[in-house]
Formats: sequence, C-alpha cells, structure tokens
Amino acid sequence: MPKNKDLKSILIIGSGPIIIGQACEFDYSGTQALRSLREDGIETILINSNPATIMTDPSMADHVYLKPLNTKSIIEVLKAHPQIDAVLPTMGGQTALNLCIEADEKGIWSDFDVKIIGVDIDAINITEDREKFKQLMGRINVPVAPAQTATSFLEGKEIAQEFGFPLVIRASFTLGGTGASFVHTEDQFDEMLQYGLEVSPIHEVLIDKALLGWKEYELELLRDKNDNVVIICSIENMDPMGIHTGDSITVAPAMTLSDVTFQKMRDLAIKMMRSIGDFAGGCNVQFAVSPDENEDIIAVEINPRVSRSSALASKATGYPIAKIAAKLAIGYTLDELHNQITKSTSALFEPTLDYVIVKIPRWNFDKFEGSDRTLGLQMKSVGEVMGIGRSFQEALHKATQSLEIKRNGLGADGKGYTSYDLILDKLKHASWDRVFVIYDAIQLGIPLARIHEITKIDMWFLKQYEELYALEVEISKYSIDSLPKDLLLEAKQKGFADRQIAYMVGCLESQVYNKRGELGINRTYKLVDTCAAEFKAETPYYYSTFEADIETKEGVRYVENDSKVSDKRKIVVLGSGPNRIGQGIEFDYCCVHGVLAAKECGYETIMINCNPETVSTDFDVADKLYFEPVFWEHIYDIIRHEKPEGVIVQLGGQTALKLAEKLDRYGIKIIGTSYQSLDLAEDRGSFSRLLQENDIPYPEFGVAETADEALALADELDFPILVRPSYVLGGQGMKIVINKKDLEATVVDLLRKIPNNKLLLDHYLDGAIEAEADAICDGETVQIIGIMEHIEPCGIHSGDSNALLPPFNLGDLVLQQIKDHTKKIALALNTVGLINIQFAIKDDKVYIIEANPRASRTVPFIAKAYGQPYVNYATKVMLGEKKVNDFKYEPKLEGYAIKQPVFSFNKFPKVNKQLGPEMKSTGESILFIDSLRDDTFYELYSRRKMYLSK
Repeated sequence: MPKNKDLKSILIIGSGPIIIGQACEFDYSGTQALRSLREDGIETILINSNPATIMTDPSMADHVYLKPLNTKSIIEVLKAHPQIDAVLPTMGGQTALNLCIEADEKGIWSDFDVKIIGVDIDAINITEDREKFKQLMGRINVPVAPAQTATSFLEGKEIAQEFGFPLVIRASFTLGGTGASFVHTEDQFDEMLQYGLEVSPIHEVLIDKALLGWKEYELELLRDKNDNVVIICSIENMDPMGIHTGDSITVAPAMTLSDVTFQKMRDLAIKMMRSIGDFAGGCNVQFAVSPDENEDIIAVEINPRVSRSSALASKATGYPIAKIAAKLAIGYTLDELHNQITKSTSALFEPTLDYVIVKIPRWNFDKFEGSDRTLGLQMKSVGEVMGIGRSFQEALHKATQSLEIKRNGLGADGKGYTSYDLILDKLKHASWDRVFVIYDAIQLGIPLARIHEITKIDMWFLKQYEELYALEVEISKYSIDSLPKDLLLEAKQKGFADRQIAYMVGCLESQVYNKRGELGINRTYKLVDTCAAEFKAETPYYYSTFEADIETKEGVRYVENDSKVSDKRKIVVLGSGPNRIGQGIEFDYCCVHGVLAAKECGYETIMINCNPETVSTDFDVADKLYFEPVFWEHIYDIIRHEKPEGVIVQLGGQTALKLAEKLDRYGIKIIGTSYQSLDLAEDRGSFSRLLQENDIPYPEFGVAETADEALALADELDFPILVRPSYVLGGQGMKIVINKKDLEATVVDLLRKIPNNKLLLDHYLDGAIEAEADAICDGETVQIIGIMEHIEPCGIHSGDSNALLPPFNLGDLVLQQIKDHTKKIALALNTVGLINIQFAIKDDKVYIIEANPRASRTVPFIAKAYGQPYVNYATKVMLGEKKVNDFKYEPKLEGYAIKQPVFSFNKFPKVNKQLGPEMKSTGESILFIDSLRDDTFYELYSRRKMYLSK
C-alpha cells in the first residue's frame, strides 16, 4: 500500500488534444501514472478530451471522463466523485498545470477538500513567472541571463534600450515557446513585444540578453519526500541556444561536457529543485553553457512536471520516470521502489548508458504553405524519432533513417544539396533539414571551422560528421566484390544503411545484404538495461548494432546477442513511426490494442517502433520491444532473427502499410488483409475499376501520369476537379482546381514532388455531404462499427472536419446505400480486419471517395464514443482466432459524439489557414452532446456555409 494511507482516490488531468508543443509524450506519461497508481489499489479518475489516445481507454482508469478541460468539467467530476482525495496535475503537460492553477485560484480544490500532489502550486507559479524565477535564482546564487519583465509596451521598450540587441522575448505561462522570439532590430522588437504580451495569459513577457551560440543542456530529476534526488539522464542539444529544445537534435548522455562542469550542473539542478517547493515528483532543468574554456553555466528554466524530455529520457534509459514520479507523489521514497528493468536493484540509483541516443524532431512544413521554416524559440515540430546505437554516429544514422522523409541516412543517396550559396544560407538559417545540410557542407569541402562559425555547433559533433564522410569517400573507391570486410563492418558500425553502401559502390541493396551474409557481418541485438550490464535486466527491450567476432579458445567465432529467441508462436506489430499530420497518435492506440489482443490469443508479441513519445514503445507493453527504425533493412533482420508467424501492418498507418509490398515479395506472411488487396485500394485507378465491376457509384475520374494527360482529361471531367496522388496519407498533395491553368501548375508540382506517381482526377462533387464508415470484416461477414457524418462539406479533408456519430441528417435511403456499399467493398477487397470508407452524398445518391482496408484515424474515436474494444475484435479476426459474429456488439451512446479537429496555426502566424483536401489539424477532441439543439453543434453547423462555394 502507498505510504500515504489517506490517498485512496486520485484525479489525473490529461493534456487534451495534440498540438505542436504538447504531443503524445503526455499520453505516455499519463498512461504510466494511471497504471502505477492502480498497482497500489488506488482508485483513478481521469479527465481528458482526447479520444485518440490509450490514456483515455476505459481499461486505463476506473473512471474516464472525456470532457473539455475546463473548471466547469472539473467541478462536474468532483461532484460525481466526492471521494476524490487528491489531484495529480503533472502528467498532462502545461494544459493540466494551467487548469490546476485556475481551479486553485477559483478555490475549487479547497471547496472539495482535494489535495494537490506531485507538485506544489508555489513551484508552478515560481517557475512559470519569469520575474519570480529570476529573483529566486538570485537568492540561491544560481546564475541566470540578465533579464527583466515587462507588463506593458512602454516598459518593454525601456528594457530594450537598457540591454541593447540581440534580445530574447519570452511570454509567461505559455507552451512550446509560444510568443518567444529572438529580435535583432527595433522593428522586429515592437512586433514581437506586442505579440508576446497578447499571447501570455497574464500579459507579461521576460526580456533577456540573448545567449546566442551558447551550448544547451537538460537534466531530468526525480525527488522523493525525504529529499533524495536522482538525476536520471543528461541530454545535450546538438544545436546551440536559440533553437527550442523540442526542435533541437538532442543527444544522451551529454557528449561535450567536461566532468567538472557536469558535476557543477548537477549540484545547481538539485539546488534549484529543492528551492522551488517542497514536493515529490519529477522535474526538468535546462541550462546554457558558454562555448569557451570557462564553461560558465546559466540556468534557463525549470519545469516541475514530466516533460517532452522525460518521455525521451525514459525511453533512453529504460527508467520509467512517470511511473516512479506517480509513486513518489503518493508518498513512496526512492529507496523503497524497485528499478523496473532489473527488478532487483533500487530505484534510488542513476542509470548508466553504454550506448548513445539521438533524437531528431519531425516537421510538417509542407502542410503549412507560406510558413516560416526557420527554427527558433517557438517550437514547430509535430513529432520526433529516437535512434539507439553504440556510437553517436550509429545513433544519428538510425534516427535519420527513422524520419520517413525518403532519405536513407546521412548522404550517399544522391539527394544532398550541391549549391555552395544554398548550403551556406541553410547553415545560417536553421531549418528542418540541417541534420543533412551539415553533411552536404562537408562533402562540398566547406571547412569545419567555417561551419562551426556559422552554426555554433560544437566541433566534436562536426568531426563525427567529417569521419562519416571520410568513410564514404574511402568505400567509394571499391566495387562490391573488392570491398574489404573491415571497411564494410566499419560502415555498418557507423550506421550506414545497405542502400547507402550500395550507392557508394554502385550496386543493388540486395548485393550488399548478401555480401554481409557471406562475410558474417550480421546485426546483433543488445538490451537497454539502465545499468550498463552491471546487473541482469529482466525486461526484453532491444536495439541493434554490429560487432566484430569474438573467438573462443576452441577457435569458435561468434558475436554476442542479448536477444534470445523463444519457440513460442510470435506476431510482429509494425509501429507507426514519428507523429505527423495525417498520422498521429490514433495509430499508436491501434498498435497497442493489437499487441494486447495478440497476447490474449497466446502469441508472443514483438513491437518494432522508433517513436519515443508513445505507449507502444513502453518496455512492458509487448513481450519484446525492438526500438528500431521502421525501415526495411532493420525490420527484415528482426524478422529473420525472430521467425514470426506473420506481421500486422494494418494498425501502423501508412508507415507500416508502405512495407507490405516488400514483406510480400520476401515471402513474409501479412496478417489480415493481403498486400494485393491493400495495394488495390491504394491504386486509385484499379480501385475505381473494382467499383465499376460492382456497380457502385463514384465521381467521374481519370488517371494521369503527365500534365498533358491531365489537361486532356479535364475536357471530359468538367471543373472543379480534385487532383489526388496515389499511396499518400493525410491528403498529401490533394488539390481542388477550377481551371486548366491551376490544373497544369498542380500536376507539374505534384509530379516533381512525388515522381512516377499515378494521379487520379475526379470530378469534384461541389456542395456534397461527406460521410464515412468503419467496419470489421473476416472475408465473409461485415460488421459496420460506426457511420459518421461530417459537418463540413465534401472537399475538406476528413481529418479536418467536425464529424458526428451517429449521422444527424442522412435519410434511411442514404444510410442503406452506405451500408450496402460498405459491405460490398469490404468483401470485394477480401478484407480481413478493419476497413474505412469515405462517401460523398449528392441528391440522395452515395458516391465512393476512397476505401482504406486498414485501421483509420476514426477507429479510436468510435471505440471511445461507443465504449467498445473494436481494435481488439479486429485483431482477433485478423489472426483468424475469431469470426466477426463471435463478438457481441453493444454500442453505448446517448445523444451524439462530435469529433472536433484542433489546429496549431498559432505557430505559423502568416500561413494560409483555409481548409481543403490536404489535412492540417494536429489533433482532435471529443464532445458529447444530448441533442442537436446543443449550442456547440448549432454554431458548428451554421459555419459550414463558409465552405460552400454555391
């Protein structure tokens, strides 16, 4: 039982919809906290409005409230559960902390006699209020940058006059660096000062002297009620100060810090944590270090909650920060808790890493036309990937291979920049591709000293890059037949992919793969064990690397492999990789449920994913976790090592789906719907022929592979025309065009961005209603699990539409057509598992827009709205363990559920915010209404007219 016997019922506040600056890392930490509290027999009540996450699954908490995150909802929950003893607000990011403060100011916690645990209100106020934080640091002798707060425009101007440029403006109480910016000129200053004052909820900004070029570090701490403190992880930002940590390439452990400075930093961090309040829980501290021999340390900020970095640190070390933080919040001390990985040592220890972690953010600038792509103090990335390797170089390569941006790693793929002026400009103005631009600069012969002078990236990192390029030059002198074993082994140890080596020596990827096999250069798997193998780890959490042979005294040569293969029936679930617009956390939800369902069917489950923010990469979700890029070479090696019965691809979004063809070609069984059916649905032309054969209506269409073909088709189809590429997610590249000039420009642009793609041109059904259906099929029977009607008209991407479940405005005739078409298509595609179909309805006739025989974005929403475990059912159908009719379908929903998209346009102020066929939302929330008379529905429905062109 917990040490604080008074705590029997705890309220956890979630983080709400995913936005830039607050993503699914809080789904991960919230889920861990819920599981941790339930282990101790504590009743858990969760409030969160995000339907796409595992955290809001009915199985996660005793009571889940899918309600808007405001004080009105908090009061409703507290009235329904007078037994609640305490609230834990540190697991839901800034959203939860801000709501906790608001409820405190309104006296809600004291009215209901609810204690705040895991953090101190004073600690939140001190750390969020820049002026109070600065004063406190002064009192405890922790250096901070010269700074002053301003609460008016005039006050701000006076401070700028005193300090001189460049300056940093930071808005108080905001998230993901909102309202923060560097200013170099007076004009810029006036504009950004005004903006910062506006976005701060208390209309306050901190103006400080810019520490441009200083190095940036983060430490993750945990403290218990007895004031024991452990530092779980040190993280170094490869990028210097000036780029938000969420947009920085980060490395763990810290690489370029002297031991003396590291010890000083630890002492300062512990002193800071102890000074901000008397609480037990987690904390993240950020520092700037001068890039000279003095290594002066300046405190940047402290966050008294689990953060984006704590999810990364947890995955990097295997130490589950949120899980332990929840235990500390209910009164345990660190020495009473076990290390979750070794199961034998205490949690009062600091993890040791015998490997290197590299995190690279993932951006979606292509969704925000006209956006400023320069990176700065406001976070702009939508997700991240993590690579684990034996060296920085290997981890860096694995992280770049995880990004899914059509690159095979650093260099050696013919896609680098070669223009001197362009490269220099990109080095000066850091953007999403700078991790590759540094390599291009070295390849072009720009001296390291010059690159360092422009970017201020530490020389150690630049020399690591230089070594990689030198190795590429050396390998390029050989052919595949003459390439020496030691050089090939070195390339693999440094993370180069077979595809890159094939590019260097001018052969096929498969030839490099075969050559490796002949020479015995095989991937081996190592445990993430938190203690550098000093103690035995009990948790099967692996990464891959390459090692030279060891020879025994008997002359036997072998490579040590920590991943022992069992003789159980196994299933591999391919994860969805980094979060991005069009493929978010809803696919992680599906993957986790897929793993749990396969376990229930008696399979050993193997998860492959590279996203550090998610629940699927928690070390105790699957029986075995391979934290590896969802990249062919890595997956194929794991499959050859584990020999599973098959691979599930339909739960991991487009990431997993794209690998179906390769799996099929290599004779690996795809569980559920076959590759041929998946491909048929993706290929717009073939799919339309299938509809024709089944007498199912669809908008008039044609397929074009050149601009000329597209222009010829336009004469037959009539404008407006919807142009859609095949094999894309989130409506990427889709456009509605209204004349030949627009059409030509769009087609030329698309074929440049996505070469060799088949474009489908549809006659766009102007003003049609859009609806979608999700179903489970076993090849014989089809069960429709939900039909949703969109409030916005056809032509707005389904991910950006407000949608109602069940439909609110479709007659029986239309609904019957939807049901008939869904059943016909699911069977015609030989679907085994999930399928999502989208419809356009005009003049009571239902047309098919597209079908996806896989898990869709809406499945978690429907499962939550109806309170049914649909992914569990679908997985058991895919595995052939059950038939569709073996389950009871008992949807429970009074009234309607509305899926409301959430956008992050505030990060891109000058961007075109108009909605269209390409998805732009970053997350979603769910809202339950009793009837169509609800004010929210009425307002949404009245706004739909904005989108109708006729």
